[in-house]
Amino acid sequence: MMRVVVLALPGGLASSLAITLDALETANQVSLGGGRQAPFEVTTLRPDRGAPPGLGRGDLLIAPGLGTRSEAELIAGLATPAVRRAARIAADAHAAGASVAASCASTFILAQAGLLSGRRATTTWWLAPVFRRMHPDVDLAPDQIVVADWPIATAGAAMAQMDLMLAIIAKFASPGLSEACARYLLLDQRRSQAPYMAVSFLAGQDAQIARAEAWAREHIARDFSMDELAASAGLAPRTFARRLASVCGLSPVKFAQRIRMEAAERLLETTRLPVDEVARRVGYAEPSTLRRLIRREARRSPAELRRPG
Repeated sequence: MMRVVVLALPGGLASSLAITLDALETANQVSLGGGRQAPFEVTTLRPDRGAPPGLGRGDLLIAPGLGTRSEAELIAGLATPAVRRAARIAADAHAAGASVAASCASTFILAQAGLLSGRRATTTWWLAPVFRRMHPDVDLAPDQIVVADWPIATAGAAMAQMDLMLAIIAKFASPGLSEACARYLLLDQRRSQAPYMAVSFLAGQDAQIARAEAWAREHIARDFSMDELAASAGLAPRTFARRLASVCGLSPVKFAQRIRMEAAERLLETTRLPVDEVARRVGYAEPSTLRRLIRREARRSPAELRRPG
């Protein structure tokens, strides 16, 4: 059983804290209901009151989203004694070998603790310019919902806490349990999106697979080969396939399809581009190929993926 300490930050988002605790409790109950041991032992700590948790290797510290409405409010919040102590707790936990995760403005706490220097991370999109200015040594990916650069993981805006929790459950329990929790919590609105985001946070567990993912997104408009994809990771094709199956549970072809599907879904949801043009932009010469893939994987038609308006 993994020991998990959840920071209840003064000024933190109540919804983000609740999502964290509910997701971990759901994971435990689903496991127990299936005749397995509960994977997480959860405690909540207020950094302005509680004793240091004494976390170490094999443990996990989670900082749910810190509420803020402006840059000035964020800077003031980061300077409070409670948040400074939270940063020290995170630094001590990481130094002792524990994993650390945070979402929304709490990602600034990890950066303040020096944990994100030289790492890839994300934060809430509207604070990305502030983050870049304050922490230029961090490889910021503000378009990503979750960046799982373990032993540290970060997530975007407040409701991305659920995506972070699904990533945590997948990493420290199993991908199957993560999917079961998503179903149990009725996350239907993420039914087609969650699997594609899973590629990002699972790929992030392996630097070479993450490199291949980034390369695939950069070259998404053309029909690249699986040998090229393997070469982008610096691996022989067979080694790449074995590593990819181990990290993501996908074949190279499925891996590329998931990435193309994510990009297509984003275009369908956020633009009025014709399906033919969307298909071309994500590397499919035949629009019918994309239509079939969407119906099979998302169980919806391209038209159903469109946002109203």
